[in-house]
Order: sequence, then structure tokens, then C-alpha cells
Amino acid sequence: MQELLGRIARLDPSASLGLRVIACFDELVVGHVNTRGLLAAAASLAGCPAGFRRISEAACVRVGPKGDLLDGPAPEVPAALRLTTADGLEVWLERDGEPAANDGITLERLSLAVRARHGLVRRDDIRRHAAIMLDRQSSAEERVAAAEALGLTVQGEYRIAAAPLFAQWQQHPGGPEDVIPTRHGPMHVVVLPADHDTVVASPCGLGTVTPVDRLHESFRVAVVALRLCSPPEEPLVDAHAYGGLLTMLANAPEDSHQPDVERMAEVATRPWGLSTVAALLATQSIREAARHAGVHHSTLQSRADVVSSTLGFDPLDGLGRARLGIAFLSHRLRHSTVLELPPPSS
Repeated sequence: MQELLGRIARLDPSASLGLRVIACFDELVVGHVNTRGLLAAAASLAGCPAGFRRISEAACVRVGPKGDLLDGPAPEVPAALRLTTADGLEVWLERDGEPAANDGITLERLSLAVRARHGLVRRDDIRRHAAIMLDRQSSAEERVAAAEALGLTVQGEYRIAAAPLFAQWQQHPGGPEDVIPTRHGPMHVVVLPADHDTVVASPCGLGTVTPVDRLHESFRVAVVALRLCSPPEEPLVDAHAYGGLLTMLANAPEDSHQPDVERMAEVATRPWGLSTVAALLATQSIREAARHAGVHHSTLQSRADVVSSTLGFDPLDGLGRARLGIAFLSHRLRHSTVLELPPPSS
């Protein structure tokens, strides 16, 4: 599939995105994702609300692009944005204007996935164990019960892998999975054993290892790790590489006043700003940083002086390095674009 994606992208950019839609729904069907998760996937891919209902019933399920449930009855939509199956299931996209290039294939795959879902499980099975387990508003007892229903053990330790719905998987893990709504849009999450280290997906974030009653923390850290990805250079970020820094960032309100982060935005306006900061953080001296950045050491020293003057502290002295790292990661989070749907030509 991935080789085919690459070939098609060179020949037909529009078809490349269509194949990503197919791959996305294939992953969700294999993971037995529930109806709301399937609708969240369709809405995210299409960029507009998606809906589902049985023709014999008035009630419907409508989900927005960020995975939120929408109120109200099924709206009138053009025939091109609606698909009805022979067994009485109807799905649709609530788009203003003409259908987009891949709306047809999104509806087709959504319809197939919904039919598979409703043919495999009871209609009254509405518990979403993964959602309960990963919700920090759930009680510890509820999280443990949900984890056990998913086949996890209280004695074991696990971690969460988080990826957007358009992620490309070269090797898919076999743990419990679901699509979970977040403030950043729906996330495809997989529960992994603590020692699992062969996730191959782009982009993807790996959270911290925790017992089952604290997997909601691993999930939030995994989302932060995901947002720090920068494919193709860094398609996967593992929270273990950052120690407790990503946990701290996951717990910090992103809209809080952080002077160091705001000054880092000024550093980023210079074409060499962020690369210089990255080089300083990856090395122990100006000469090493210069070799890392591929410039003369006097040039790197001059740039480091500008960074120091802009930030208002010495980034290489004592706590200055820690402040530099936190400001750099926080800036990357605030300006992350990894969750934006890639253009058709990618």
C-alpha cells in the first residue's frame, strides 16, 4: 500500500489522497472502531460534519470534524453527498457547496466501514472502553474496569501511541485501538505493552509507560509527542527521549503567559533562529554546535549572542539551557502543523 501511495502521488496527486482515505478506513475497520469514531474519521478527512442513520429510524448520529457530537436531525444534503445501502443504512457529508474531489470515496469507505461495524457487534453496545480509560474525568475504578474489558491487566504497564487519521503505517501494532476526540481533532490511539518499540508510523507520538489506571496521562503525553513530529525528518517522537519534559508540557495550559516562549517566537523570525537553538540544545559547546549547524564557529557564536540578547538570558549557562529547551519545545507545540491534512501532492 505504501509503495503504491508513492507511485500514485507522482502520477496522480488527487488519487494519492483517495488511497489515504482507503488506508485510513481499512485501519479503523481492522481495529473494530465504533460508529462515532468512523464518522469522526470521515468528518476529519472531509473537513465537514458527517452523519449516519438507519432509514427505518428517525434518530441519527452527526459528528463534526473535531470528533464532537452534533445535535439536531439529519439535514437535507445533495444526492452526491449521501449514500444509502441496500440494507437500510445511510451516511452523508454536510458540505456547503459542491462536493470535493474525494468526497465520493470518503462516503464509499465510510459506508463499507459502518456496514462492517453493524454486522459485527450488537447495536446496543455503546460503551467505548478506550474513551473511558483515556478520559482523566473518569474515576480510577472506571478506568481500570474499561482497561480490563479491553483485555489489559492491572499488574501490567502500557503506553499509548497516538496518530492522526491520515497517518501512514508501515507496521501496525496489534493492541486495543480506537478513535478518540481531542481538542486537536480525532486521534487514532493504540495501547501498547511497555516494552513495545517497533511502531512504524508517520506521524506518530509515543507516550510514557504507566499502569492502566494512569493511561490517560500517557495519552496526553503521546499527543504532545505527536505534535512535535516533523515528517519526513522526524516522523515519530518517543516521550522517553525527553524524560519528564513532555509530561510537564502536557500539564501546562498552552494559552498561559510564558515570556520565554514569546521571546522564542522573536528568535524564530530570523531564518537561522530555530536551527541555531536546535544546534545549541543538541551539543555541549559553541564549536560542536557550529559543526552540527554546518557553519563557522564565529558565525554560530554571533548567532548565539543574538539568541541570548533576544531571550534575555544566557542559553548555555546553568538553568539557561533548561529554559532554552522548554521555550523551544513550547514554541514548536504552539506552531505545530503536523495535524493538518497533507495536500494531495504529498
